[in-house]
Amino acid sequence: MAHGHGPGRCRCCGEEAAAERGAAWGLYLRIDRQRLQCLNERREGSGATVFRPWEERGDRSQFVESDDDEELLFNIPFTGSVKLKGVIVMGEDDGTHPAEMRLFRNVPHMSFDDTAKEPEQSFSLSRDPLGELEYPTKIARFSSVHHLSMHFPKNFGAETTKIFYIGLKGEWTEAHRHEVTICNYEASANPADHKLEQITPQTHFIS
Repeated sequence: MAHGHGPGRCRCCGEEAAAERGAAWGLYLRIDRQRLQCLNERREGSGATVFRPWEERGDRSQFVESDDDEELLFNIPFTGSVKLKGVIVMGEDDGTHPAEMRLFRNVPHMSFDDTAKEPEQSFSLSRDPLGELEYPTKIARFSSVHHLSMHFPKNFGAETTKIFYIGLKGEWTEAHRHEVTICNYEASANPADHKLEQITPQTHFIS
């Protein structure tokens, strides 16, 4: 239903805009959390908590802090193919906020030794205690991402680094496995086996 607007923006329009922006940062839903890694996290499992809804980025009770030094490294596997368009990194307004971010594409199980290689893209970060600054990626380099590694090599001078929220914006496409089904059919020369194989792949995908 149409509605009139006063001098300022109406509340419903503001809520719609917020909902749209929140939906744009929904790639956290496409992370394979069972295989997500955060290296050098002080508290085990805390790295996964920074990937959450955009609307909950202000929850200061959930954060990851580095342990031995200021470095943090995230290995983020997705459940399909991702076109990554932007990143938000939210921390404290002090020396613990990360000062640099380096992104690597499709290098599973990266270690700190692996970060010596050239990243797909690197960013100099500004302190962002409210989660408002978006860092756009070079989409051509991040158009088919199955695994994303995020390396934070330094901060603004503190002994440890602290991150409250990481937002990932982009598009997700489901991984297809039709090739596997075709191989199953071609591998068998016995026509009688085909009846069974027509059932087996379907059962596999449903489970």
